[in-house]
Amino acid sequence: MVSNKFFSIKPIGYVRTNADDSEVRDKNRLSQIIIFKEYAEALKGLEGFSHIIVLFWLHKISSKEFRLKVHPRGRKDLPLLGVLATRTMFRPNPIGLTIVELVKVKQKMLIVRGLDAFNLTPVIDIKPYDFWDIKKQLTVPKWWENLEKRQKQA
Repeated sequence: MVSNKFFSIKPIGYVRTNADDSEVRDKNRLSQIIIFKEYAEALKGLEGFSHIIVLFWLHKISSKEFRLKVHPRGRKDLPLLGVLATRTMFRPNPIGLTIVELVKVKQKMLIVRGLDAFNLTPVIDIKPYDFWDIKKQLTVPKWWENLEKRQKQA
Protein backbone atom coordinates (compact mmCIF):
# COMPACT_ATOMS: atom_id res chain seq x y z
CA MET A 1 0.00 0.00 0.00
CA VAL A 2 1.23 3.49 -0.86
CA SER A 3 1.42 5.90 2.04
CA ASN A 4 0.90 9.64 1.86
CA LYS A 5 3.09 10.24 4.90
CA PHE A 6 5.87 12.77 4.80
CA PHE A 7 9.48 11.75 4.31
CA SER A 8 12.73 13.66 4.32
CA ILE A 9 15.30 14.39 1.65
CA LYS A 10 18.88 15.12 2.58
CA PRO A 11 20.84 17.45 0.27
CA ILE A 12 24.14 16.20 -1.14
CA GLY A 13 25.45 19.68 -1.91
CA TYR A 14 24.48 23.12 -3.14
CA VAL A 15 24.71 25.45 -6.12
CA ARG A 16 27.16 28.31 -6.32
CA THR A 17 26.37 30.93 -8.96
CA ASN A 18 26.49 34.68 -9.33
CA ALA A 19 23.43 34.72 -11.62
CA ASP A 20 20.62 36.98 -10.48
CA ASP A 21 16.91 36.30 -11.00
CA SER A 22 16.90 37.42 -14.63
CA GLU A 23 20.10 35.56 -15.56
CA VAL A 24 19.44 32.19 -13.92
CA ARG A 25 17.78 30.73 -17.06
CA ASP A 26 20.75 31.56 -19.30
CA LYS A 27 21.68 28.15 -20.76
CA ASN A 28 25.24 29.34 -21.48
CA ARG A 29 25.99 30.38 -17.91
CA LEU A 30 28.49 28.37 -15.87
CA SER A 31 27.63 27.36 -12.31
CA GLN A 32 29.29 25.25 -9.67
CA ILE A 33 27.78 22.42 -7.72
CA ILE A 34 29.59 21.95 -4.43
CA ILE A 35 29.21 18.42 -3.10
CA PHE A 36 29.38 17.89 0.66
CA LYS A 37 32.56 16.17 1.82
CA GLU A 38 30.79 12.94 2.85
CA TYR A 39 29.53 12.46 -0.75
CA ALA A 40 32.72 13.43 -2.62
CA GLU A 41 33.66 9.80 -3.41
CA ALA A 42 30.27 9.31 -5.07
CA LEU A 43 31.49 11.53 -7.94
CA LYS A 44 34.06 8.96 -9.11
CA GLY A 45 33.43 8.09 -12.76
CA LEU A 46 31.12 11.02 -13.45
CA GLU A 47 33.83 12.85 -15.43
CA GLY A 48 33.29 10.48 -18.38
CA PHE A 49 29.80 11.90 -19.06
CA SER A 50 29.18 15.02 -21.14
CA HIS A 51 25.86 15.78 -19.43
CA ILE A 52 24.21 15.11 -16.08
CA ILE A 53 20.72 15.37 -14.62
CA VAL A 54 20.60 17.63 -11.56
CA LEU A 55 17.71 17.40 -9.11
CA PHE A 56 17.43 20.28 -6.69
CA TRP A 57 15.09 21.70 -4.07
CA LEU A 58 13.37 24.95 -5.08
CA HIS A 59 14.14 26.48 -1.69
CA LYS A 60 12.81 29.94 -2.52
CA ILE A 61 9.29 28.60 -3.08
CA SER A 62 6.92 28.53 -0.13
CA SER A 63 4.51 25.60 0.20
CA LYS A 64 1.79 28.28 0.33
CA GLU A 65 2.58 29.09 -3.32
CA PHE A 66 1.51 25.65 -4.55
CA ARG A 67 -1.34 25.71 -7.06
CA LEU A 68 -3.34 22.96 -8.77
CA LYS A 69 -3.59 24.91 -12.04
CA VAL A 70 -1.39 27.54 -13.67
CA HIS A 71 -0.92 29.32 -16.97
CA PRO A 72 2.42 28.06 -18.39
CA ARG A 73 5.20 30.56 -17.70
CA GLY A 74 2.60 32.79 -16.02
CA ARG A 75 1.22 33.85 -19.40
CA LYS A 76 -2.54 34.46 -19.42
CA ASP A 77 -2.61 33.95 -23.22
CA LEU A 78 -1.75 30.27 -22.64
CA PRO A 79 -4.31 27.73 -21.39
CA LEU A 80 -4.94 27.15 -17.69
CA LEU A 81 -3.43 23.71 -17.06
CA GLY A 82 -2.87 21.28 -14.23
CA VAL A 83 0.44 22.00 -12.54
CA LEU A 84 1.75 18.54 -13.46
CA ALA A 85 1.36 19.39 -17.17
CA THR A 86 3.75 22.34 -16.85
CA ARG A 87 7.32 23.13 -15.83
CA THR A 88 6.22 25.63 -13.17
CA MET A 89 8.05 25.90 -9.88
CA PHE A 90 4.75 25.99 -7.93
CA ARG A 91 4.55 22.22 -7.42
CA PRO A 92 3.33 19.88 -4.65
CA ASN A 93 7.01 19.06 -4.03
CA PRO A 94 9.22 21.90 -5.23
CA ILE A 95 11.80 19.74 -6.99
CA GLY A 96 13.72 21.17 -9.92
CA LEU A 97 15.28 19.01 -12.62
CA THR A 98 17.67 20.19 -15.30
CA ILE A 99 19.93 18.41 -17.77
CA VAL A 100 23.21 20.30 -17.85
CA GLU A 101 26.54 20.05 -19.62
CA LEU A 102 29.23 18.73 -17.30
CA VAL A 103 32.22 20.95 -18.01
CA LYS A 104 34.59 19.72 -15.29
CA VAL A 105 34.80 17.56 -12.18
CA LYS A 106 37.25 19.00 -9.66
CA GLN A 107 37.46 17.11 -6.35
CA LYS A 108 34.10 17.87 -4.71
CA MET A 109 33.03 20.52 -7.21
CA LEU A 110 31.25 20.17 -10.53
CA ILE A 111 31.36 22.96 -13.08
CA VAL A 112 28.24 22.83 -15.23
CA ARG A 113 26.66 24.86 -18.01
CA GLY A 114 22.93 25.58 -18.17
CA LEU A 115 21.78 25.04 -14.57
CA ASP A 116 18.69 27.14 -13.85
CA ALA A 117 19.07 27.24 -10.07
CA PHE A 118 19.80 30.10 -7.71
CA ASN A 119 22.84 30.55 -5.50
CA LEU A 120 22.78 28.20 -2.47
CA THR A 121 20.02 26.01 -3.95
CA PRO A 122 20.20 22.58 -2.25
CA VAL A 123 21.13 19.78 -4.66
CA ILE A 124 19.31 16.54 -3.81
CA ASP A 125 20.68 14.18 -6.46
CA ILE A 126 22.78 13.89 -9.60
CA LYS A 127 22.43 11.24 -12.26
CA PRO A 128 24.41 10.70 -15.45
CA TYR A 129 22.56 11.58 -18.65
CA ASP A 130 22.98 8.73 -21.12
CA PHE A 131 21.45 7.12 -24.20
CA TRP A 132 18.60 5.60 -22.16
CA ASP A 133 17.37 9.15 -21.53
CA ILE A 134 17.21 10.22 -25.19
CA LYS A 135 13.71 9.95 -26.64
CA LYS A 136 13.25 10.00 -30.41
CA GLN A 137 9.45 10.05 -30.54
CA LEU A 138 8.65 13.20 -28.57
CA THR A 139 5.34 15.04 -28.80
CA VAL A 140 4.20 18.22 -27.06
CA PRO A 141 0.88 20.11 -27.06
CA LYS A 142 0.23 22.69 -29.79
CA TRP A 143 0.34 25.60 -27.30
CA TRP A 144 3.91 24.58 -26.38
CA GLU A 145 5.02 24.43 -30.03
CA ASN A 146 3.50 27.89 -30.66
CA LEU A 147 5.21 29.34 -27.60
CA GLU A 148 8.60 28.02 -28.69
CA LYS A 149 8.14 29.40 -32.22
CA ARG A 150 7.27 32.86 -30.82
CA GLN A 151 10.28 32.86 -28.52
CA LYS A 152 12.67 31.95 -31.34
CA GLN A 153 11.27 34.78 -33.46
CA ALA A 154 11.72 37.35 -30.68
